[in-house]
Amino acid sequence: MQVQAKSVIVTGASSGIGEALAVALAARGANVTLAARDGAALERVKARCEAAGGKALAVPTDVGEPEACQRLVERAVAEFGGVDVLVNNAGITMHARFEDVKDLSLFERLMRINYLGAVHCTFHALPHIKARKGLLVAISSLTGKTGVPTRTGYAASKHAMQGFFDSLRIELLGTGTDVLVVSPGFVATGIRANALGAEGRPLGQSPRDEEGATMDVDTCVGLILRAMERRDREVVMTLTARVGLVLKLVAPGLLDTLAARAIRGRKA
Repeated sequence: MQVQAKSVIVTGASSGIGEALAVALAARGANVTLAARDGAALERVKARCEAAGGKALAVPTDVGEPEACQRLVERAVAEFGGVDVLVNNAGITMHARFEDVKDLSLFERLMRINYLGAVHCTFHALPHIKARKGLLVAISSLTGKTGVPTRTGYAASKHAMQGFFDSLRIELLGTGTDVLVVSPGFVATGIRANALGAEGRPLGQSPRDEEGATMDVDTCVGLILRAMERRDREVVMTLTARVGLVLKLVAPGLLDTLAARAIRGRKA
């Protein structure tokens, strides 16, 4: 799949993976519709996309609001004549042991943004994408495939996302419309610094050592672009992650032990 002159919506486009992916798509000649809550940040990304050679439309959007998802798609269709690709990238995370959580509404917030935001955007974009035999992209996480301590709500939302898009892929067989689920590990973005803590408020700093095994954003985006061009069904980004998925099948108890040990090591 070549993205030149294609209409691509990217949610969560104001920073991190979303911003870098939008600029890379624009550099390949895509017409990019940018969505995020921060309108000023979107205008900055829009300028970067245009400087890279593409056309861009900034649409301030809270994907947690169903009506906003509908307006986003309508604006993209009005501006660029349709939608070829939807990248569901918007997301937030958490960092707290479940028993320490003081505000359970953070679980609703995680599900509303990470999962239902993708559902609503996909619902409104799907007729347009099917008409062009396009592509749905879900930026999920390794936590969508296995449990991770201190990330219960995030893992639940990403498991929901994985299940939704795996099921939708089967429904779309024979239509020419493909579904790609991307599962990054730790990527050098600000998402962990903005993680919700036990009180339901952003932590303000990453709870992990960011000098550790962390993929740079450009490498992550390169892998996503390659998977989009090949219309892959899935991409798991690291060898360690792929080994972990095998362990989950053949030695799930060992994987649990290793995950628990990794969290304890971080606290030390």
